Amino acid sequence: MSNFESLGLSKKLLRAISDEGYDTPTPVQAQCIPLLLDGKDVLGVAQTGTGKTAAFALPVLQKILEKNISHKRQIRALILSPTRELAAQIDERFSVYSKYIDMRHKVIFGGVSQKPQVQSLRKGIDVLVATPGRLLDLMQQGHIHLNNVEFFVLDEADRMLDMGFIRDIKKILKILPRKRQNLLFSATMPTSIANLANSFLNDAQMVDLSPKEITVDRIEQSILFVRKEDKRKLIVNMIKENNVKKGIVFTRTKHGANRLVKQLDKAGIEALAIHGNKSQGARTKALEKFKLGNVPLLVATDIASRGIDVEGVTHVFNFDLPNEPESYVHRIGRTARAGKSGIAFAFCDDSESGYLVGIQNLIGKKIPVIDDHSFHFENAIPKPGQKPGKIKENKNNNSNRNNNNRKYGSKDGNRNNKNSRRR
Repeated sequence: MSNFESLGLSKKLLRAISDEGYDTPTPVQAQCIPLLLDGKDVLGVAQTGTGKTAAFALPVLQKILEKNISHKRQIRALILSPTRELAAQIDERFSVYSKYIDMRHKVIFGGVSQKPQVQSLRKGIDVLVATPGRLLDLMQQGHIHLNNVEFFVLDEADRMLDMGFIRDIKKILKILPRKRQNLLFSATMPTSIANLANSFLNDAQMVDLSPKEITVDRIEQSILFVRKEDKRKLIVNMIKENNVKKGIVFTRTKHGANRLVKQLDKAGIEALAIHGNKSQGARTKALEKFKLGNVPLLVATDIASRGIDVEGVTHVFNFDLPNEPESYVHRIGRTARAGKSGIAFAFCDDSESGYLVGIQNLIGKKIPVIDDHSFHFENAIPKPGQKPGKIKENKNNNSNRNNNNRKYGSKDGNRNNKNSRRR
């Protein structure tokens, strides 16, 4: 097993790493750092929670250190991130790793005033972490010039494409100097990402860490079949019965997240919502309260499924199943961090059974079923041979509602047996 000293990092960087309590590099760090220090382009398949920020931040800092920094600082490294939260997290890591070296870095993103960002840029920086929209905006205003960039990182590339940033990325790539070192990280490698990687990576070295192993090894997964209208009652029961102190609940829509927070509040469960319609200040405040343990539950859309590394999350609830199977992997990956175990519950109504088929195909296993809860709904179970994807709701299913309530529990939805039976 290698250690950080064996990777060829400088003493000042090693000192910063030691302060953080790092001893042994993660697999993505052990594989990427030597390649990047050797000047290679890297194509990495890895999800958040694997230590990939350090895998590129440390080589970036090292390579900048190896060259003399002029008195007039210019952007030498550019890191693109899909979300504000992830960008801020990456910048915070640069602060930690560069504490013993003379290095200036800055994060820029939308949703906040650009004035402080512009002021920092005018003073000169070495490393810029940015979201695509704000970066292009400040470039068009003449506040940012990328003609000296030597190191380019595209993080969470698949998420970038999901959020519609492909045009912005292509614009930025055209502006960057041709001679530079590149790294692309993606949690999945569909054809669209492979094509994007081929468009700007040069003789890239592949580092592939499958997220499937991380998903199945330390996370206890369960699926609960339920009518859509009964999900709220079911999640209230599950949160209370499992005594959840730090959990994330994922919904498919922003409106659904806001509505669920209100419904949980009525049930005496404190929660905060985080999604794209929230201001940056509100999102940051909600995350901080959640991280500190002041609020036990965060209700989020997929904007929070990646890039938010919150320590100690014990439970993840998929209130709505995602329409992209990969999103399920990233959602439940918010728990079982840093070698710890975690629990993931997923609710599936009769319109989502096709989504479940896709998820199980992706992770290569059947998710254990909890069927002794008060709202178990047989019609939501995927049919034999069912294909992945959304299916239309069957209006006739409503005729079975009263029968199911009598069969599987009382009207208030309390489960009689806390020791769930799995099949």
